[in-house]
Amino acid sequence: MSPGVLCRASPSLALIKYWGKSRGGENRPATPSLAVTLGGVGTETVVREAEGDEVYLDGTLQEGSRFAPFFDRLRRVLGVTMHFRAESRNDFPSAAGLASSSSGFAALAVGCSRLAGRELSPDRLSDLARTGSASAARSVFGGFVLFPAGARSARALHGPEFWPELRILVAVVTRAPKPVSSRQAMERTRAGSPYYRQWLRSSAALLAPALEALRRRDLERLGEAVLLSYSRMHASILSADPPILYWLPSTVGVIQECRRLRGEGIGAWETIDAGPQVKVLCLERDLEVIRRRLQALDPSIELLECYPGPAPRCEVRQS
Repeated sequence: MSPGVLCRASPSLALIKYWGKSRGGENRPATPSLAVTLGGVGTETVVREAEGDEVYLDGTLQEGSRFAPFFDRLRRVLGVTMHFRAESRNDFPSAAGLASSSSGFAALAVGCSRLAGRELSPDRLSDLARTGSASAARSVFGGFVLFPAGARSARALHGPEFWPELRILVAVVTRAPKPVSSRQAMERTRAGSPYYRQWLRSSAALLAPALEALRRRDLERLGEAVLLSYSRMHASILSADPPILYWLPSTVGVIQECRRLRGEGIGAWETIDAGPQVKVLCLERDLEVIRRRLQALDPSIELLECYPGPAPRCEVRQS
């Protein structure tokens, strides 16, 4: 077997949500997003040179059309003609609302570039990863990341060490793939939701207070913006034609438990992407009490402890 490159990347959790694509077909976001890279979970991808492009996820060959635009642009950017075989594994559920595409395409962009012997700047890697998944533009960076509306690449704001006390407790309520992909749901929301334009305006307005709260490491103020962002995003999704509802009963249960915890003075601020899983922002000192309460709420919920994580990391594999 030919030598390869192993790349590990972590998913990007949007605190101020990206939902909707700019017109023009370049996979650029219609809304700004503020995100944190999730240390503690990730994608591990081994890439090797091959006769044709192939991507395997957890041992299953993926549909080639999903990856063709990425690989075609990759070769143009790198100035190479080589093709790639990629074998990826996630240590968290795939296609289930945990941003697996963000870590997957970030690992591909970084790993393939390294295999081809090209050293791209983080800005160019971010732009390249965006071709496969807009949120992957953020996963190229560690820590806290901003992706402006309409931009080609994201940019780093603060490294993982900026807020060492921050924790993100991911409540996995099901490992099943979500019924509607994010791409399909975004288009249905844009085309059919009467609230879509208002979503775009309100999302942009939330960015400034969220950035200031992050700068101050003020979890309560950041949590308030995060709560509004995910609630408004899902309101626009639910009002699509036909409506899309990702939440399950356990999703709602975790939301209500977080509200109870905040009422008791414990900072548990939830957010939800396109899927049923709930991510709870908190400080390290409150992590165990939140964990116990969610486990008592529903013992079937799987809890993953995360923290501000690093940028992708690569190593050479000889076999």
